[in-house]
Amino acid sequence: QNGVMSGLMQMLLLKVSAHITEQLGMAPGGEFREAFKEASKVPFCKFHLGDRPIPVTFKRAIAALSFWQKVKLAWGLCFLSDPISKDDVEKCKQKDLLEQMMAEMIGEFPDLHRTIVSERDIYLTYMLKQAAKQIELPRASETEPRKYIPAVVVGVVGMGHVPGIEKNWNSDLNIQEIMSVPPPSASSKIFKFVMKATVFGLMGYGCYRIGQRTVRFILSMPAAQSYLQKLTEIRSQ
Repeated sequence: QNGVMSGLMQMLLLKVSAHITEQLGMAPGGEFREAFKEASKVPFCKFHLGDRPIPVTFKRAIAALSFWQKVKLAWGLCFLSDPISKDDVEKCKQKDLLEQMMAEMIGEFPDLHRTIVSERDIYLTYMLKQAAKQIELPRASETEPRKYIPAVVVGVVGMGHVPGIEKNWNSDLNIQEIMSVPPPSASSKIFKFVMKATVFGLMGYGCYRIGQRTVRFILSMPAAQSYLQKLTEIRSQ
């Protein structure tokens, strides 16, 4: 539904999620599930999914990477097998260590960091600011002055997004640009064509070999040989 590369990337990230779940005994995103459970207990509480849609993020991330960067990233995700302990998770809560990890990611995949982290910082900040707008109280008549009360908002975000949200909070944000999906590059079109040609070529070759073996098997059967012999005699007569 979202394209070949985007689908492959989602499959690889599901593999990473399964690896983390196996190592820690809990699935990533548990904080968001808990937030939903707690919000459902509060009367008149509105629960809002404030992150950018995954297909948009994936497509923008894939479009930002070069062919070799895609191969390198996919290779790293395919063979991810490093052990993860709960102590490692606790270390990630330390601000200095988290910033160091983010800096390493920027150094290796700067375009990926921009689309997956920086752009989502802007989107999350925008959505939080929308949710934090004052609430207008209902009026008995048009002549009655407008009254507002402050909104009470609890935002649950990943720790890696907190510095970006703080940085963007007082900025005038526009999310239209980061919601657009760029057209596929020439290299991605060529790669897609090569992938399709390879798949269909292998399927065609497989069908040819299977058909060839099937014909040979049928012809090697005594009944088939007897029928062919009779047919040859009839044609000769």
